Amino acid sequence: MNDKELFFEGNHSIRLRDLQLKALEILLYFKDFCDEHKLKFFLCGGSCIGAIRHKGFIPWDDDIDMFMPRNDYERLEELWNKYADTQKYSCCRSNKDINYKHPMTTIRDNNTTFIRDYQAGLDVNHGVRIDIIPYDGCPESKIKRLIQIGWAFVFHLFNREATSSTHFKYIGKIGEIILRIIKNKDTRYKIWKYAEGQMTKYPINKDTKYVTDLCSYFRFIKIRYPKEYFDDIIYREFEGHQMPIPIGYDGYLKMAFGDYMELPPEEEREPKHGAVYIDLENSYKNYRGIYFINDSDKM
Repeated sequence: MNDKELFFEGNHSIRLRDLQLKALEILLYFKDFCDEHKLKFFLCGGSCIGAIRHKGFIPWDDDIDMFMPRNDYERLEELWNKYADTQKYSCCRSNKDINYKHPMTTIRDNNTTFIRDYQAGLDVNHGVRIDIIPYDGCPESKIKRLIQIGWAFVFHLFNREATSSTHFKYIGKIGEIILRIIKNKDTRYKIWKYAEGQMTKYPINKDTKYVTDLCSYFRFIKIRYPKEYFDDIIYREFEGHQMPIPIGYDGYLKMAFGDYMELPPEEEREPKHGAVYIDLENSYKNYRGIYFINDSDKM
């Protein structure tokens, strides 16, 4: 196994390709579930680029990202808990009692382990995951749009309970001050849910001209996409399977990533997520108190 193949090395080694194939298993189950329950989704971000440029994963990518319109996104968790194989796969979304410090829903394989560095102190599901990112309607008014972005910042601040390195420096400083002032867990949750309601109050309908991604990095939150990019889906090969992508994928990807067909410099072709521990054969539950929620987290 060469260094390029190796993704994680602890008391055992994990190849990036093996992690990708495990995520693909989750995706295939998720697609069947969405098809059965008429939930619209499509590959987005690096996964969409991978489908177009590589007919599968970007070789150095370590996760799968999908878009889902807000109305279907809000139905997903209830349908999943009622009809999916929840012994094997869990639909995980932050709520009043459990905060993943991750602003989107994930589908996780309960029988695996991928403890990310920023979640190691959390008593949550640490299975290998795929990300489901909602997209929302976007107001045409510039003032209302700025207000929407402002509420998105508040949502991220209180959901993540930290400022992000992707925020502008001065915004990050303001966020740090706010978090130092408001420390109560219930108060933080109420603010986060109120902000979520405010930023998502523009429904996607026949009159909607623009949509936006409010749950990703700040550089994406600022973009508003023509709704027609996402009005329908087409299928492209992804690891030997036909997967949905937005009909306007070219316009979407150019707005989000620029010349997405150009490969990045060699030194940037690296996985983007840090790991505390990975085990593709055993449940994260086996590592509670060892690699997550250890004694120092309880102090």
